Amino acid sequence: MSENDLEQKRKELEAKIEVAKGPGGGKKHQEEHYSMANQAWRMVTELVAGLGIGFGIGYGLDALLGTTPLFMVLFIMLGLAAGVKVMLRTAKEIQETQEASQGATEGDKNGD
Repeated sequence: MSENDLEQKRKELEAKIEVAKGPGGGKKHQEEHYSMANQAWRMVTELVAGLGIGFGIGYGLDALLGTTPLFMVLFIMLGLAAGVKVMLRTAKEIQETQEASQGATEGDKNGD
């Protein structure tokens, strides 16, 4: 086979692959799924970190000052509030990112 025949067959194969992938191309849905899972784990981690830091500060203050559960309960509640606040901020960022990507996709569909 000549080099031109191989080149032509390669181009035909690439064209068939592109047709098989469809208009979305490749593994977009699967990549989006993992992205959402990563974002969910990020939010869970932020909440647990807030609780853990609150517990650590409260327990440390209780140990230093001799108060049994007072500061621990107080700082766990503050850590929970901080964790929820950070989770809400992350959820807002995710929502804005999705809205922007949907707007760009709709613009592509409309020919803009």
